[in-house]
Amino acid sequence: MPDLHLVSVPLRIGLFGGTFDPPHVGHIAAAVNVRHALGLDRVLMVVAHDPYQKSSTRDISPASARLEMVRAACEGIPGLEVSDVEITRGGPSYTFDTVRDVLTDNPDAEVFVVVGSDTATRIESWHRWNELAKIATFVVITRDPENLTLPSTINWIRVDTPVIECSSTDLRRRLHAGEDTTHLLSQSVLSVVHARHLYGVNDHHTPVSAGHSI
Repeated sequence: MPDLHLVSVPLRIGLFGGTFDPPHVGHIAAAVNVRHALGLDRVLMVVAHDPYQKSSTRDISPASARLEMVRAACEGIPGLEVSDVEITRGGPSYTFDTVRDVLTDNPDAEVFVVVGSDTATRIESWHRWNELAKIATFVVITRDPENLTLPSTINWIRVDTPVIECSSTDLRRRLHAGEDTTHLLSQSVLSVVHARHLYGVNDHHTPVSAGHSI
């Protein structure tokens, strides 16, 4: 008689947190590549409520607008889920708190925190980073064969991704100036930008054709 006992396999959950102001093709490509490279069950695109290391240096678009853009960017992409956990929690957005919330809902899960190589070099400035390193594995996205040196207490994995020259800073400038962004932002994200008049976009800046998408 066959053994009917089923062994529970822990979920493998990636957390890709960010300001996403706006979310662009580089964000989506990185999330999809990491999911496939590590065999993650899902990647949560976590929209920061108050990205405290940025909000003190520049104006940040409202959290509700950034959440709407990320939902538009991820729509229809298997394995990517949009999370408003940090917005719901309020206050400064600390990754340690977010991982702890995810583990509360999924106590047996393996959690992977996805960061870019530039962010990885600043991990020691994060809130409770030492404790975070004990409950999650860091995934460092790299685009060049660079050598990264992280604290020995951090468990981390390197994932190489295709080069997509894109930055949210440059996109905000382009949108404000009315320059073309169709190869860097999906039509659905652009629709949110125009509907909410984000980044100083004027009404006379015509959105790209609805036939263009990523």
